[in-house]
Amino acid sequence: MASGIKDKVAILGMGCAKFGERFDADAEDLMVEAFEECIADAGIDAPEIQAAWGSTTFDEMGVGKSAIPYSQALRLPNIPVTRVENYCASGSEAFRGAAYAVASGACDIALAIGVEKLKDTGFGGLPNTNPGPLNSQWWANITAPGGFAQLASAYCAKHGVGKGDFKRAIAHVSVKSHANGALNEKAHLRRPITEEQALSAPIIAEPLGLYDCCGVSDGAACAILTTPAIARSLDKDPVITVKALQIAASNGTEASFNQWDGSYFLTTRVASQRAYDEAGVKNPRDDLSLIEVHDCFSVTELVTMEDLHISPEGTAPADVMDGFYDSDGTIPCQIDGGLKCFGHPIGASGIRMLYEMYLQLLGRAVERQRDDVDLCLTHNLGGFPHENVAAVCIVGRND
Repeated sequence: MASGIKDKVAILGMGCAKFGERFDADAEDLMVEAFEECIADAGIDAPEIQAAWGSTTFDEMGVGKSAIPYSQALRLPNIPVTRVENYCASGSEAFRGAAYAVASGACDIALAIGVEKLKDTGFGGLPNTNPGPLNSQWWANITAPGGFAQLASAYCAKHGVGKGDFKRAIAHVSVKSHANGALNEKAHLRRPITEEQALSAPIIAEPLGLYDCCGVSDGAACAILTTPAIARSLDKDPVITVKALQIAASNGTEASFNQWDGSYFLTTRVASQRAYDEAGVKNPRDDLSLIEVHDCFSVTELVTMEDLHISPEGTAPADVMDGFYDSDGTIPCQIDGGLKCFGHPIGASGIRMLYEMYLQLLGRAVERQRDDVDLCLTHNLGGFPHENVAAVCIVGRND
């Protein structure tokens, strides 16, 4: 019977380009920037990579539909290269492909890289694309802020949270992320904000204001994976391994609204519980050291705290206001600034989250470094509250 990939895959090296409005670079430049850091960190040469997975979401505005641009930009040695796409969870999907290849024994060393280059398009948010003939029937007027604002309304109605109290809680989420991003030299947004600024910002989709919404960035992130034995043979100490990697996709249950009340992410609840079972985590509130979640909007982060089974249902606003998820709290969330401030180049975000966890586990996070980092979780979400894909990955030391 399948037992998962716990401790079968090690992270040999990671790299990340600076995120932001990178008008100085094209997508290939960004990939090379992340890859050069990654391969230097891994301590190997490019010909030793045996397979690769690349992710980008908006192929029409990026590197195109095939995997050839990844192979060409990085001068990979004519190996199998696969392009994957799964909405905003595309980076986690690329990481999953490389991890499964190593875990299965199909190759010893595999590469995962994600990239997105959207600022040149001039769009303030995500570009308009063709979602397919079926989705177009009910997506005709949907917007990301509007869809996630409905999540806030449903949550408040279900748990009896007052509008003002909820607004202050999501403002705290944004203020915290801006403070963390200010300490990250690779972050897109590095300016702290106050609670008053967050509360008084223009409304985008009630109750979400300007500072409750993450922007779109240019950027790339990269990981090289191998077996723990090979990592040790290359003098990696400590060896950072994948403890769990799970993805769950909506199956229509939420969209039907017969069993789902709109106040939570069903897929996150499913994927996180599977990940905890795979990793052997019994109590995530006690066992996790750090988390990175998909904070496309501040309400997403708040609700996800419960869907990851860390905050009991209905208590996330209180935990947020108590500082439980602050950089000096019990389980810091978005210690690198998150999507909100590090940035959100769609195809790279899932790997970027793991990049910060990797730095923290190795003690390399400089001003952001936490003490006693042991087990870290990333959560990457693509789609809308009613229809999405959720990826949860847990990494830690393999002592």
